[in-house]
Amino acid sequence: QVQLVESGGGLVQPGGSLRLSCAASGFIFDYYAIGWFRQAPGKEREGVSCISSSGGITNYPDSVKGRFTISRDNAKNTVYLQMNSLKPEDTAIYYCAADRRLFGPCVLSSGNYNYWGQGTQVTVSS
Repeated sequence: QVQLVESGGGLVQPGGSLRLSCAASGFIFDYYAIGWFRQAPGKEREGVSCISSSGGITNYPDSVKGRFTISRDNAKNTVYLQMNSLKPEDTAIYYCAADRRLFGPCVLSSGNYNYWGQGTQVTVSS
């Protein structure tokens, strides 16, 4: 049974940091690129970061570049998203997702992803 389980969300003040984790099971983790997406109320889902299957290639949109860092530990079947300098506009439900892509760069298009987690809430507010 495929599972992606996010954790680490919560309430943080503007300028603060959070580290999200995505624990995967039920598929060959090393064969998959992993992406983080977010969705705020009334807005479309947005890709905020992805990492290739080997971990050698990452991708970020301009809105989070320099503030968010994605990493993965294939031995633990886990991907992390370190979020620094958080802003109120980062408030959303954050989802991790898996895209079977053994070679090449990851992409930030949600339609490419086969498996999704249930999401974790991140709220940035004073």
